[in-house]
Amino acid sequence: MRLFNRFTLHTPESVELEFTLAGIGNRAYALLIDYIILGLIVVVFLLGALIFNSVLLETIAKFLGSTNRLELWLIAVQALIGFFIYVGYFVFYETVWSGQTPGKRYVKIRVIRDDGRPVRLPQSTLRALLRPFDDLFFIGVFFIVLNQREKRLGDLVGGTMVIQEEQPLTTAALKVSTSAQSLANKLLIEADISSLLPEDFAVIREYLQRREAMIPNARNELSKQLASQVKQIIALDKLPMKVEADVFLEAVYQAYQQQADN
Repeated sequence: MRLFNRFTLHTPESVELEFTLAGIGNRAYALLIDYIILGLIVVVFLLGALIFNSVLLETIAKFLGSTNRLELWLIAVQALIGFFIYVGYFVFYETVWSGQTPGKRYVKIRVIRDDGRPVRLPQSTLRALLRPFDDLFFIGVFFIVLNQREKRLGDLVGGTMVIQEEQPLTTAALKVSTSAQSLANKLLIEADISSLLPEDFAVIREYLQRREAMIPNARNELSKQLASQVKQIIALDKLPMKVEADVFLEAVYQAYQQQADN
């Protein structure tokens, strides 16, 4: 079972680095947060520009009369400033925060270079300048879906990729609910837990450890899909009781652990 799109990088020093790609759902969630923040910044800028224009044009009109040409120049200059704010937001944060914007930091994803090193000003600038093209007609979405490393146009040109922030994960940190513990005891009797391979168990464990960082809808769909696959593997036609997919996966995880300890 393949749960996350992982990528292994071989460095010139013969060191293997394994990354989990961020996925289109996490990237869209992070971008939504960034656009909300950026939108608030732009609104403040526009309000300030309107007040500035009104005062300046009114003052100049008293001395020169017509201000049509000046008004056009002000609009052009402020439109350019607005574009710099748009691009600068992503360039500034990705450079200062080592590949993260406020949205990416909240979702726990990060931009890195193709060689695994932290992203720098040139890469962040290229990504930001090409973002309008990626957003136009969702061109970036098609590139991410069709590219093995989930790169949008800005990533391809900038030589970057977006990965999940690796968190220290330990088995002891995984909490299993009381209902899952009860179900695990029944699964040991009614299901063929021994059919689960170590890599199958690893996928279940990884999902349970990372689920809190997932978008609710994506987590719900993924848990159902994974639970369906696991039921086939352990030859369980139906559950002993009606339970949620997450509780079932917790129970399978616990049953596998108990069986391994015996």
